[in-house]
Amino acid sequence: MKRLKASYGCPVELALDFVGGKWKTVILARLKEEPHRYAELRARIGGISDKVLTERLKDLERLELVEKRSAADASIVYHLTDRGESLRPVLEALYRWGDHAAGALPVTVRRG
Repeated sequence: MKRLKASYGCPVELALDFVGGKWKTVILARLKEEPHRYAELRARIGGISDKVLTERLKDLERLELVEKRSAADASIVYHLTDRGESLRPVLEALYRWGDHAAGALPVTVRRG
């Protein structure tokens, strides 16, 4: 993960350092739905490699957006932190925008 800069030109620039890139946002969107184990995330996010998923989860942990917790069966489950939860309205807005845009474009969007 790149280090955060000491100074930003605007708040959007800082926000994009946190969630910029395709995979971080997709991971956060999946965790917004509910906590997931690694294998569940891997199955729900098509096209991401194990290496990239592992790296992005570590990035999101360092940024204190995601945390690992032990489940009752001793497995590890990824959850949004309070900081991650604060992105919920942003993620929901991106979902709505993408859903609306998909209706006007020659694309298919998998749901679920």
